[in-house]
Amino acid sequence: MKLNFGNTHRSQPDPFIFEDAGKYYLYVTAGDGVEAYSTDSPFGEWKFAGVVCSIGTHRNYWAPSIIKIGDWYYLYVSCQDEGMFQYLHVAKSASPLGPFTDARCLFDRFSIDSHVVQTEAGLFLWYAEDNTNTDRIGTRVFVDRLLDPYTPAYTPREVIVPTFDEEIFMRNRNGDGRDWHTIEGAFWFAEDGWQYVMYSGACFQNDTYHIGYAAAKTDEQDLTKVDFIKHTEAGKFSPVMMGNEYEEGVGHHSVLKLDDQYYAIYHARDLTPDEALQGDRRTARICKLHVKDGIITAERYPDRV
Repeated sequence: MKLNFGNTHRSQPDPFIFEDAGKYYLYVTAGDGVEAYSTDSPFGEWKFAGVVCSIGTHRNYWAPSIIKIGDWYYLYVSCQDEGMFQYLHVAKSASPLGPFTDARCLFDRFSIDSHVVQTEAGLFLWYAEDNTNTDRIGTRVFVDRLLDPYTPAYTPREVIVPTFDEEIFMRNRNGDGRDWHTIEGAFWFAEDGWQYVMYSGACFQNDTYHIGYAAAKTDEQDLTKVDFIKHTEAGKFSPVMMGNEYEEGVGHHSVLKLDDQYYAIYHARDLTPDEALQGDRRTARICKLHVKDGIITAERYPDRV
């Protein structure tokens, strides 16, 4: 079901939901800065808050995420400037709606799709970057420790890698005969003795674009030490969510637990385009997730949760 944005005809790619003091916020991919929305209930109407973070002359802000540490809110987002493609940055604010300032670049290379989490062992950064020294080249999910909100340890561990043709982003992308794969958009959470990392795979314009997950039964709090096992069905490709009879481009999401029920907040495109929505047609939607004993399933409807 699509989230309710009233009369705001805008796209909401890569939606990241965040709850703070009983209010909910949504941060999305945008051009001139990180755009945000707020609401008193994720099932009510979301109000557009405009751009809450922009960094100098940077542009093309991708897949923001946020965490509150002490009295500060830290917003992580990849963006590009002269001489760079997409590099992860972080900025901070005293308010979840910004303005976010004191921005710093975390990496000197392509790095996207952050999710920063805190466990008893400290802060950890989930993100995606490229690996071309492997058979299935492309983007995959890593985790690294954060020494503080601005400082990765720069000792990342590769956690989720492509293993299926359904994860191919583009055939022969670099003209060298090798197919480029993509695993990105990691979101970590723990439930009942299990840890889960959900992710998106393939290209958002392809029919096999999807949401999958890996899981581990463990109480290990150092996330760089956890061995996550990618979910399959008897070794075969088995995503949690893909396009169906009413929506396509189902991918990049975040997770909310509310009243003991899990929900995925994800983006997709209507099969019948909305004429009022120009350009990027990805809009934020919500569905129930059922999480038990290392297995995640989704319950989706076009007009209800």
